[in-house]
Amino acid sequence: MTLLVTVFAAAITTAIWYKRQPDGSMKLGILSWMFWGASLMWLIDAIFEYAEIGAAYFTPEPADMLNDLFLGLSVVALALIIWIVILLIWDPKGVIKAKLLKKKEK
Repeated sequence: MTLLVTVFAAAITTAIWYKRQPDGSMKLGILSWMFWGASLMWLIDAIFEYAEIGAAYFTPEPADMLNDLFLGLSVVALALIIWIVILLIWDPKGVIKAKLLKKKEK
């Protein structure tokens, strides 16, 4: 479930980046790379878990699926928080800089 959540987040972010932000002003490429990195991590985890437990990997308990869903959503939320912090530091539209300069002028 974690793999599915992060792959969907990566695919959606990549599509939005490709369509709307080819100039990179909103740093969607960074967000996309974070999601693809998490997807790769979960894919490797799934391969090793399948090697360890075999076919039982494809029949998880509902409680395990719910826990995996929460973990996947937590990873997506953490990546979004990191992306927002990057945006606040980078300030691509100059909003924060304008507010700070406006306060200093008063």
